[in-house]
Amino acid sequence: MLPPSRRDFVSLTVSESGSYTNSKQWRRQSCWRKWKRLSRLQRSLILFTLMLLLVCGIATSPTLIRHWRGENGYDGKQPFVVNLKNEYRSILPELPSEKKDYHRRGPPALQNHLQTKTNVSSLLGVENHGLDLKNADKGSEGGKPINSWRGAVIEEEHASDTDTKDTEIQDDPASIALAESRLEAVREAFRHAWKGYKNFAWGHDELKPISKSYGEWFGLGLTLIDALDTMWILGLKEEFAEARQWVAKELSFDKNVDVNLFESTIRILGGLLSTYHLTGDSLFLEKAKDIGSRLMPAFSTASKIPYSDVNIGKGTAHSPQWTSDSTVAEVTSIQLEFRDLSRLTGDPKYKLAVMEVMKRVHKLNGKQDGLVPMFINTNNGLFTHQGIYTLGARADSYYEYLLKQWIQGNKTEKELLDDYLQAVEGVKKNLLKKSTPSSLTFVGELSHGHFSPKMDHLVCFLPGTLALGAHYGLPADHMELAKQLIETCYQMYAQMETGLSPEIAYFNTHEGSTQDVDVKIADRHNLLRPETVESLFYLYRFTKDKKYQQWGWEILQNFNKYTRVPTGGYTSINNVCDPASPIPRDKMESFFLGETLKYFYLLFSDDPNLISLDKYVFNTEAHPLPIWPQAE
Repeated sequence: MLPPSRRDFVSLTVSESGSYTNSKQWRRQSCWRKWKRLSRLQRSLILFTLMLLLVCGIATSPTLIRHWRGENGYDGKQPFVVNLKNEYRSILPELPSEKKDYHRRGPPALQNHLQTKTNVSSLLGVENHGLDLKNADKGSEGGKPINSWRGAVIEEEHASDTDTKDTEIQDDPASIALAESRLEAVREAFRHAWKGYKNFAWGHDELKPISKSYGEWFGLGLTLIDALDTMWILGLKEEFAEARQWVAKELSFDKNVDVNLFESTIRILGGLLSTYHLTGDSLFLEKAKDIGSRLMPAFSTASKIPYSDVNIGKGTAHSPQWTSDSTVAEVTSIQLEFRDLSRLTGDPKYKLAVMEVMKRVHKLNGKQDGLVPMFINTNNGLFTHQGIYTLGARADSYYEYLLKQWIQGNKTEKELLDDYLQAVEGVKKNLLKKSTPSSLTFVGELSHGHFSPKMDHLVCFLPGTLALGAHYGLPADHMELAKQLIETCYQMYAQMETGLSPEIAYFNTHEGSTQDVDVKIADRHNLLRPETVESLFYLYRFTKDKKYQQWGWEILQNFNKYTRVPTGGYTSINNVCDPASPIPRDKMESFFLGETLKYFYLLFSDDPNLISLDKYVFNTEAHPLPIWPQAE
């Protein structure tokens, strides 16, 4: 027998239930009597009205319309959670199955950039600073279709064979959904990195995500400035708006601080110029003029080879305390930015200063088949430490900027092209070898006639540069070499236990080797570098081979797996060979937002007009600058 309290509860429930049922029956009977009392005409009018409302509702339902057309409403953004080692968790978009028929939503990159009419002022909630976008979003003018992208008005040209191929790729619904999901993964990664920077390092140079603090180099907000054009390209409106506000209200170069000429040029000057070109917002041009003029004292040397360090507050410059040398890469990888500044301001002094450097390096003795030493003396303008040749640190971007200056200047500066072509032949003759057992083509180093199978991750810029040159009509074997080298750079990731590349690899060349890559203990760190992703972008843009996107996707997943910090940000790690203990270094370099994530986004986009390589050239910090329409 049930206890009294339980019996009371049951009895009460039955009573209420019965009352509710009787009440429903009474209401149904009452409504039926009222219906029967209506005249036949009244009942017909009511039924007709109900049927009309039903038909209208069905006709205007987007879901049912898509259903009738054989479409569905998948948007590629459903999140899923990936379980990560080392307690790192990543929220990434679900990858669609290729067997499903996904609703085509148009080219994903353009669609994400401007889904409604917009201009800079409406985007940021600030005044329009000299940007005319009145006609930017009109569907056509004078019979010519116009695409509006990030405030840039681009006239569509006649379709080529490449355009047709791109269209076919974009027309595949599964490919569109896959691309969009990957693009969203990059946006999510950026938001996560930005969250850490905003919370723990706002306005400072670099985030320390593990200790939830920041590090300073110059005290000029390097990460924020480096990331400006990335946010614009990714369509991150809120983040861009708050960063712009900081630039407008807080960024000042009137500081008694020594900065490195090269790093300040490629990150700060390059970032501000690029953002100006993409947005048309004069704020960024004014800031670029300010920092550019403050860097000019570096060129006040007898040799015209600039000092490495500048005090931007005092207007003085000097060499480092330990040497009177500058690195060759530093003095020959500032030209794109200063040339662009001269073009924008109409003041030739910037271009003249940096081109004088190129003229002097062009004439110097000490090269070997177009390859340059790593150091140059600011007093006498001569190469030092001769006999050592590398495409890694201290020399790498010299070769990159030879080609890119030639492209920027509309292919008119023959000396630059000649030096580049000679250097490529020098690489083939002196630095190329094959590994064992997989016969990977790699770029080693030469020291006083002795070859070393050492290859920096930095060298992985080369496949992309070679492919870019081939795109601009240079020999076809440059593209073939680019394909071989990008395979090697990918293997530098794939053959590591974490799937992330070390800073430096040594390739085995002896018979009987069982693995291609060896890594010394001191070289096992990964700094979130962009070079391999950069080259994957170029190779995919020019070949449309999907394997390059897949390789990039694997690398992004491994960044999320081993370097993502739950509270916000990503960290460089000490050991790519130990997935159980990669050991965070507690530092997120500014180039992770400025370069690495930007190149991931461009790699996963199938839109060739998203920073068209026929209209823009990237500086060595991934900041796009326009190609000149004519010789200037």
